Parts: sequence; C-alpha cells; structure tokens
Amino acid sequence: MLDGGDCCTAVEADPHQPLILERAEKEPEKKWHTVVSDRVKKHCSCSPEKAKSKILSFVPILQWLPHYKLKDWILGDIMSGLIVGILLVPQSIAYSLLASQDPIYGLYTSFFSSIIYAILGSSRHISVGIFGVLCLLVGQVVDRELALAGYLPESSFVSNNSDALLAGQGNSSNVKCDRSCYAITVGATVTFTAGIYQVLMGLLQVGFVSVYLSDSLLSGFATGASLTILTSQIKYLLGLKIPRPQGWFTLFKTWYSLFTNIAKTNICDLITSLVCLAVLIPAKELNDRFKSKLKAPIPFELFVVIIATLASHFGHFNSEYGSGVAGDIPTGFLPPQLPTWTLIPNVAVDAFSIAIVGFAITVSLSEMFAKKHGYTVDANQEMYAIGFCNILPSFFRCFTTSAALTKTLVKESTGCQTQMSGLVTAVILLLVLLVIAPLFYSLQKCVLAVIIVVNLRGALRKFRDVPRMWRVNKIDASIWLITMATSALVNTELGLLVGVLVSAFFVLGRTQQAQVLELGRAASREHYENVSSYHGLQTHFGVAVFRYGAPIYYANQSLFKKSLYKCANLKPVKEKAQHFKFEKNKNQEDTEEIPKGINVRSLVIDCSGILFLDTAGVNALKEVRKDYRELAVEVVLAQCNTSVLDSLERGGYFDSRKDGEVGKNNMIFYTIADAVSYVQNLNLSGELSLPVV
Repeated sequence: MLDGGDCCTAVEADPHQPLILERAEKEPEKKWHTVVSDRVKKHCSCSPEKAKSKILSFVPILQWLPHYKLKDWILGDIMSGLIVGILLVPQSIAYSLLASQDPIYGLYTSFFSSIIYAILGSSRHISVGIFGVLCLLVGQVVDRELALAGYLPESSFVSNNSDALLAGQGNSSNVKCDRSCYAITVGATVTFTAGIYQVLMGLLQVGFVSVYLSDSLLSGFATGASLTILTSQIKYLLGLKIPRPQGWFTLFKTWYSLFTNIAKTNICDLITSLVCLAVLIPAKELNDRFKSKLKAPIPFELFVVIIATLASHFGHFNSEYGSGVAGDIPTGFLPPQLPTWTLIPNVAVDAFSIAIVGFAITVSLSEMFAKKHGYTVDANQEMYAIGFCNILPSFFRCFTTSAALTKTLVKESTGCQTQMSGLVTAVILLLVLLVIAPLFYSLQKCVLAVIIVVNLRGALRKFRDVPRMWRVNKIDASIWLITMATSALVNTELGLLVGVLVSAFFVLGRTQQAQVLELGRAASREHYENVSSYHGLQTHFGVAVFRYGAPIYYANQSLFKKSLYKCANLKPVKEKAQHFKFEKNKNQEDTEEIPKGINVRSLVIDCSGILFLDTAGVNALKEVRKDYRELAVEVVLAQCNTSVLDSLERGGYFDSRKDGEVGKNNMIFYTIADAVSYVQNLNLSGELSLPVV
C-alpha cells in the first residue's frame, strides 16, 4: 500500500494488513547540459581498450577470423559459397534487367556486396546481394530520370553497351553519355544516397526502427512488389518493346500496353519463354521437395542459361528473329567515379524509401537466422554494413543491395558457418567477371525474365496463406492485404508508407477499443478475473472491481470514463441530476418519496493493464474519483506499475487539497485483495459520507 505517494518502511508480513513496499529512491534528474556533457564524454573519450573495442565491433571479421575453426568450418563455407556463387551468376544478370541496367552491373553489384558484408556484417548466415524488390524500386527511378533527361525509351533504339562504358570512363564533359551510361549513373547515385541514409541512421543509433515494420507489413509489401515485378517482365516473355510506365497505377498501365501491343509478340521469344518456364518451374519444385535429401540445390537456372545461350548463338535468334539479347558484357573492372551530385535532390526521397526497405529486410533476416542458430546480431552494425555495401560499390557503378531470403536459405542449407562463404562467392563472381562474362552475349532477355518470374514463386505463394492469416489474426491479415494492394495497384513506395500508417492506426485503434471489465474473485484463492469470461467468480457486496487493459492518454481518456461509468452502471451526472430533482420536488410538494439508493459504495480499479498515463490520463482518474466521491462512492487504485505511480505523483493525484476534495483516502494498493479489504472496512466503519449535492 502506498499513501499519498510517500515511501513507506518495510514491515513484517501480516495477513490482516495490506502489503507495504518501500519505493527505492529515484536518482535526481540531471540537467540537459549535464546529460549532453556525459554523452559526449562517453562517446568521444578514447583509450587503447575502447579504441580496440570500437574497431572490433565495427569490423566484425576481425573478431571471428582469428578464431576461425579451419577443420570444422572450411568445407561448409566453401560448399555454400560455391553454390550461392553459381546461383548468383544468372540471377545477377537477370535482375539487372529489372533495375534497367546492363548485365555487367548486376555482376559488379553482387561481387562488391559479398566482400563488404563479409567484412562488416554481424550475421554469419545471410547472403547480401541483388534483391528483386529493390531492383524494381531502383529501375522505376532510373526510367523516370531517363525520361526527364530526354532519353528515348529502350524500345526506340538498340543500345551500344561498349559506347556506354567508354563514356563512363571519360572525364571530359565533351564525351556524350548515352542511355546505358546515364542509367547506371542514376542507379549509382540512388545507391550512394541510400547508403548515406543507412550509415547516418546507424550513427544516430536508430536501428530500433526495424521493430515498427512488422512481418505482416514487410510480407505484404514484398508480395505487392512481386506482382509489379511479374507484370513488368511479361513484355520480355512476349518479346514486346514497350516503355515502362511511370507514376501511380503502373500495374494497370502496363497491362493496358501489353494488350494493345499483343499483336507484336515475338514468336521466338514466346516459345523460348514457354520452354524455359516448362523446365524451371518443375525443376524448382523438385529442388524444394527434395531439399532435405540433397546436399545442395541443383543449379537448374545456370543449366538453362548455358543451353539457351548456345541455342540463341547457333540459331542466330537475334539477327534472324529479332529476339532481344544481353549484348556485350565486357570483362574486368571500370575505374571508380563519383556519383552525380546534381542528381541527388531528384532521387533523395526515393533513396530514403529504398534505404528503409533494404535495412528492414536485412535486419529481419539476420535476426531470424541469428535466433535460429543461437547468436546475436547488432541492428545498428547491420545498418552500417548494408550502408557501406551501397556507398562503396556505388563508386564502381553498382546499384542497391540488401539481404535476400532465397539465397540465404540456400547458403544456410549447404553448410554455411561464417561469412567466409561470402568471400568464396566473391571469388566465383570474380572468375565470371574476368573470363566468362562475354560468353553470355547471345543470352535472350526473355530467359532472364523467366528466371525473375520463377523466383517470385515464394512471394506469390503468400496468397494461399491469406485464409489462415485471417483466422489467426484479422488485424495482421488486414495490414498484409492493405499493404499488398497499395504496393501492387497504386504505387510501390506508397505501399510501404500506407503499411506503416495502417499499422500505427491499428495500434491506436486497439487502445480506443479497450473496455472496462468487471472482475470477480475466484472461490479458492485471492485471484480476480473478468466475470463475463469465467464461471463461478464471486463479487463483493457494495464493492465493484474493474480492470482497464490499455494506457490512458489524451486520445482515449474520455472513452475510459464513459466505459467505466457504463460498466459500473453508475453515471455521476445522472445520479446527481436525480438527487437534484428529488430535492426540488421535496421542497415544492413536500413529498415523502425517497430517491433510489446506490448499491455500490466503493470502486477498485485494477491498473495492471495500464502501461502509462499522460497528463490527460491522470486528470481523467482525478475526475472519476471526484465525481464518485460526490456520490459518497470511494475510488481506489490497485496494482499500478511504477511508471503509472510516478505519473500520478507528478500529476498531483495524491494531493486532494489541490482539487478542493474532502477526505484523505488517496491510497494505492499492490493487490486487489488489499484494496477490497480496505474499502470494505471503510464501508463498515461508516467513514463514507452521504452524497454532497
């Protein structure tokens, strides 16, 4: 029991006395300049031990590499790195198409991100590289900026990749940058800006923002984006040369363009697409079905790419049938170049949404696999890692990366132990970049589109889970459906924002829907539960016990009072009006009619479900106490947490003189039983006065 907010001395337990606890003394609040000074000293002071700790935490490879168990881990890391590297070759080339880039830049992106994350990442298992949703977002920005810069749509000409690369190497302003060159310039600038956002968020220690992006929100966003990705690849499956629409409702615009140009379908591309789909879909299903028996997934995508490239080369599909092909894929690396600073204002907003999506996906996957394998990851370090995976590669003409679930699952299932496997993957990609890349010249774009479409199976299967999601939790299912529909039908970036707002709306809505519940006591012990949910609960004569299961703050304080008055069946305004009417009639007509009595003499409010109070919440409790005290009904609080107690004390709840109240029974009880016993004694002793009207 706490009286008036004062600390009490602990006493020996007495079954007839309320529980008394002594509050620990709170540290005096520091002034703001003292807090700032302490934080500066903490973060800016330097010692050899602290410098070493900072370096090791910022570069995790320095922690695990010296303790690497060569005999136990090397085989699994080599196997997983090799398999992921083989899978990344066709996927890197394919997802370049989605990002509106030439194939070589997808290989660059996967190569650099694998190395940088192996050095800076705190997760042992995730695979960082090209991710379909981010490629879609980057591609939309690239196409928009190409149109604003006056470049013709891709369908209006045949790009010359070698000219683009030559223009990129030139430093003279007289060298004209063609469409391909400008596309990667925009993509690299977006990537650089997104990486800056992510590193800044890491510096500000805002890794906690990932908790506000729920699994249902991210899943709905990814599924909606997958529908947009699927739609964007149909034109390649049919061999149609139509520009990507911009703005909102791109899904409908794309399908309209597809239907209006369906007569221009390239039969060669269509037949190739159908054959590749007929091979890859069953092959992927076989990999999924027998993954527990296979030591590693069979790289059917690579086989299809090799066979399709040979068929296209010897069948002259490009020259004879007009089939679109990957074109020149040069070997080696280009010299680094700075992003285009003048483009940053144009892409800053897009880059922010890309940064949030990339970070959220990476952190959610890293935490999921860390929990599964019994270690921890640092969300802020993941922010640094993914940020530098975008900043540094952007100088080498790369686009945005993040963790990818499919490749991470493959990496884990093939024996990955550490990020050494990422370095092995980088070696495989380096071999392709230095030697093998030009051999993919004749690879048809429709084959790349098939690879993208087939890899959307996992996200699109989420539609089958909607009925189960709805049965389990309608709110999570609603968030999923709204986010998915907005991302797919309206705008991809808007879908993420709408998902966050809808999630916040539902959280607030739950506090608005909370109701006051009447509690009853179990027959066998001192335990109270909702009388409408359990049988056999007993209530106390003259004492009503209620529970409110939500915070009381400015947005729901009026709803709390309304619900309490309704549940108690005792509305102060109505009761006072009846008393006033009785007194008036008595004086005028000298009637002997007696007003209806009030059965409830005391209210106990169980505050165990009230997480916090703001000023409006404290005032609401003070108003409830004052209104009921005027009816000679005592209100006491029980089972308040320390945060609520502090808010009540600061709000003057315990000082009755501030409100001009009569009485001194401003008690806080640690158990409901103590509160009930206290008010029962008050009722028996007759300390509660008659209503004051």
